[in-house]
Formats: sequence, C-alpha cells, structure tokens
Amino acid sequence: MICKKCGCDTLIKNDDWYTCAKCGAVIFDTQVSVGSIDSPTKQVESIENNAQLKVEQRQNNKDNKNNKEKSKLHEAIEFCTPIVVALVIAIILKTLVFANAIVPTGSMLNTIQEKDRIIASRLAYIKNKPERYDIIIFKFPDDKKQLFVKRIIGLPGETVEIVEGKVYVTQTDGNTIELEDDFVTNCKPTGDYGPFEVPEGCYFMMGDNRNSSWDSRFWTNKFVDEKDIIGKVKFRYFPNISKIE
Repeated sequence: MICKKCGCDTLIKNDDWYTCAKCGAVIFDTQVSVGSIDSPTKQVESIENNAQLKVEQRQNNKDNKNNKEKSKLHEAIEFCTPIVVALVIAIILKTLVFANAIVPTGSMLNTIQEKDRIIASRLAYIKNKPERYDIIIFKFPDDKKQLFVKRIIGLPGETVEIVEGKVYVTQTDGNTIELEDDFVTNCKPTGDYGPFEVPEGCYFMMGDNRNSSWDSRFWTNKFVDEKDIIGKVKFRYFPNISKIE
C-alpha cells in the first residue's frame, strides 16, 4: 500500500489505520470491512481498479479492431500486388519492347493470313537499320493513325520499278537487280509501276499478295519514313504460334 497523497510507500500501521511517515496522511486499512460495507478507501480503490480495467478492455478492443483492419488491408495488398505488377510489366513490354496487331486483310498472303494476330519487336532497329525483305509494322503514310503491315522492297536512295509484275531495284551503286519473289502468292503478279525513287531515310513497301495489296505503288505518300516504323514482325500468336519471315 502507498500513500494516495504523496506516493510514499512507508506507512505506519495503527489498528485499522495507516499513517504516512512522510506527509502524515491517515489511510484506512483497505482490507478491513465494516459489517458488509467496504471502507471508503477500499471502495475508491475498487472504483479505480474497475476504471483501469475498462480502459484496458477498450484499448484491447481497439487494438483487436485495428489488427483485424490491418489484416484485411494486408490481405488486399497481397492479392492486388501481383496483378498490379503484371499490368505494369505488360504496359512496359507493349510500350517499349513489343507491338501487336491484327491483320485485317489478305494483302500479305500467304505469309500472313487474314485475321492473324502478330507480334513485332520494337527493339529490332535500335542498333540496326531495316533491311530489304523485312516485314514491318508501320504508320500508314496517308493516315498515321492507322498501322499497316508490309514487306520492305526498296531501301533509301534506290529506284524501284515493276515491269509485268516483276520487281527491279536499281541500287545506290547503279546496279539493277531483280528481287526474289519466292514469298509472293501463287497467283502470277501483274502490272507495270514506277519507277519510284526512294528518298533518304524512307522505304518502299509492298504486300506479298501483289495483285491484291494496297501498298507504296498506290499511296499518295508512297514512302514510309524510318521514324514511322513501329517494329519488325517476328511471329504470329493466333490462331497458332509460328515464326514469320
């Protein structure tokens, strides 16, 4: 027992009373009852103890509630984190690494089928220049909101001419070559077009389905600027997975 007045723990007992050795306060022995009624000091002590108990219970209830809320928040974070990470990775890959497109027409038959879904690498031309016969996704020169898929035929500084369906290219060294056509559709290409002089930094494009392709031969702006090339087509992922060359 300690003195309620000064906090001194040295009390002198005298029958049913204690006298504080420090301040002289007189305290009734809380263990003594008068009949069925507790002493005032004991009643006060009981009230203080009950009050303290209630405070502790409230704090415990509050802590339990906070713990439950934290647990639910933790579970929500654990559930959402992999989804958010996957979305961020997908956005980064789509924006910086890969480009995908659905080919709406048969202009690239038989290499690419109508409705094929394809993937192109945005990193293909970071260090290297586009090459002849590469299949690329690019912004359509007459409407750059649209994306087209065609094959590179003419390089910067070259002259392209189509005679009876055959494609001839005069290279920058003055040498004229007939281009390969083993990737062209089975139907025999027809028509005479050109000559087309390809500006520096630009490319002349044609579809593999030569008789049914809206390409550089017919565009108002006939050449694709290198800065409008999105990426080099690598493979299709629907309706089946296969490499595209």
